[in-house]
Amino acid sequence: MSTYYINGSTRSELSLEQIRQGLYEALDKIGTKKKVLIIPPDYTRYHSFAGKLTDFSYEYYKDRLTDVLPALGTHTPMTNAQIEHMYSKVPKQLFREHKWRDDIVTLGRVPAEFVKSVTEGKVDYSWPAQVNKLLVNGKHDLILSIGQIVPHEVSGMANYNKNIFVGVGGSESINKSHFIGAAYGMERIMGRAINPVRQVLNYASDQFAGHLPIIYVLTVIGKNSKGHLAVKGLFIGDDLDCFIKAADLSMKVNFEMLDKPLNKIVVYLDPSEYKSTWLGNKSIYRTRMAIADEGELIILAPGLKEFGEDKLIDKLIRKYGYLTTPEILELTDKNEDLQQNLCATAHLIHGSSENRFSITYCPGILTKEEINSVNFKYADLKQMMLRYNPDHLKDGFNLMPDGEEIFYISNPALGLWAYKDRMTD
Repeated sequence: MSTYYINGSTRSELSLEQIRQGLYEALDKIGTKKKVLIIPPDYTRYHSFAGKLTDFSYEYYKDRLTDVLPALGTHTPMTNAQIEHMYSKVPKQLFREHKWRDDIVTLGRVPAEFVKSVTEGKVDYSWPAQVNKLLVNGKHDLILSIGQIVPHEVSGMANYNKNIFVGVGGSESINKSHFIGAAYGMERIMGRAINPVRQVLNYASDQFAGHLPIIYVLTVIGKNSKGHLAVKGLFIGDDLDCFIKAADLSMKVNFEMLDKPLNKIVVYLDPSEYKSTWLGNKSIYRTRMAIADEGELIILAPGLKEFGEDKLIDKLIRKYGYLTTPEILELTDKNEDLQQNLCATAHLIHGSSENRFSITYCPGILTKEEINSVNFKYADLKQMMLRYNPDHLKDGFNLMPDGEEIFYISNPALGLWAYKDRMTD
């Protein structure tokens, strides 16, 4: 197990040339490879700088890079336009589509006893270490997993081996990992590098995936003094320590601890990235520990056209709606369609305010009736964009002309916000 390259701090702002040189330094240390697979994020992680890292990797390996498998999870496959925009230097014919219900190999199963132990008895089932068959059958001598470390609602911190077992994982592994996180408690997981979900993934890595030649290329992204996105850190290695160091920097860069709970938060969702509540509910996940009791979350979502990116999950969200955790768990006990799609169950739990605060969606495409049907409030997008114009707001506290104070977030995927009394460790 090795760490090949580490560079980063809260004060860092790595240039593209530094990123390229850091990557090439690590690849030189790894040694000559004949057949390379890259697992980068999909378009929903456009701001991860993984696009540039994948381009640089192609420039390094050329025809030895034979396959690019975006870590879709349950997301919609990338379009040619998205591939061109995010991975402009990589030939389109190298891209493969991850089919999470079909193209799967199970490497082994994490015992139920272990899952029960790390979840404090909240979950009692075995967990399958599933990956896309290309990782096993492709005969690659290097698998580069590229992505961003950032607080995450399911795994505590995104990426590392989540990119493998969830990003290119199978239906059962995705469903059960999501449910582990939801059952244990999202607010107990977010921002923690080590938690029950990660412990299960680490068990799978150690016991079942040691034969796979996986190297992780991890970025930490934050805003510079001018408010522009910058690479704060680049971490390359195949060991847990590399991930822990990246996660530690991410929490310094991407986490904001607040002295008081927030009464009103306004979040903007870029329409090129956020077209579903499956993704857009990051607005809820990442801010829920910051919102005051009886507070309000307003979500400006001009691209919102669906609930789930997967058709079956979209159908389940429309059928059941976002309810409290006890209500969703009771419905899951009684309904086979939720039992067979536990990631939908987890998502419905994650998207609930637990009746503690209100959630108002302002969609560009979904109707008022659709928004109300899943138990969110609705407001007209045009009217709300006039009042809360993203072009006139800065991230953080803003005082409106009528004296109203709001807290504005331009992209919820880039961070985690919490009132200090709700995140004590």
